[in-house]
Amino acid sequence: MGLFITVFLACLVEAVEALTIVLAAGTARDWRSSLTGATAGVVVLVSVVVALGPAISVIPLNGLRLVVGGLLLIFGLQWLRKAILRGSGLKALHDEALAYQLVVSEAERAPTSGRAMVPDWYAFTLSFKGVVLEGLEVAFIALTFGANQARIPLAVFAAASAVVVVAIAGFAVRAPLARVPENAMKFAVGVMLTAFGIFWSAEGAGVHWPGENAALLVLVAAVALYGLLLMALFKRWAPTTSTSSAQGA
Repeated sequence: MGLFITVFLACLVEAVEALTIVLAAGTARDWRSSLTGATAGVVVLVSVVVALGPAISVIPLNGLRLVVGGLLLIFGLQWLRKAILRGSGLKALHDEALAYQLVVSEAERAPTSGRAMVPDWYAFTLSFKGVVLEGLEVAFIALTFGANQARIPLAVFAAASAVVVVAIAGFAVRAPLARVPENAMKFAVGVMLTAFGIFWSAEGAGVHWPGENAALLVLVAAVALYGLLLMALFKRWAPTTSTSSAQGA
């Protein structure tokens, strides 16, 4: 269950950001080219998963957990850091509606040119890059989580489910999902990735956790509590920090 929730939430966040780019490209430029680029990006991501899935599965489990655990810690701490800074007010919240308008404005100024079967190459490449760049991190998370627990199909299903949910919701309203509590989801995913990263990297190094897999629940709670405490502490510092920055400027 933890695997499904973590992969689903991670993919949900990235899918919202990718959808914003695809919608902007379609609205400002050409829907056919935008959707073709998005489809091409999804094909690339599926190819990456299909190619790397079997390769990851043959790596010795302890070595895999040590390496993957370290990488998950890097990803998790990055997500957690941004969520804590945004939640405390030290960093501006990510505004999906504003991001959408910025992409639309930039797309409207770009020149139009077609290539091969694509009427608008700019819209195609904008959507393609958006889907691939936002999706690569999720593909890695899905593969590593699935390989470590020998449940790659479940991880892929979780990622695909998130993409389908976001795509249906986004194209139903033809607007970015600005009301999605993105920072809360990033905090939750950061907590999960960090906890799994600690757990797996320690196991890969030969550590035997008390209670085995049940220790994950303690790690998740501890990381979440630590993150919330930092957020509360930084909230107290935020006004002073902001004032100091303004005076310095």
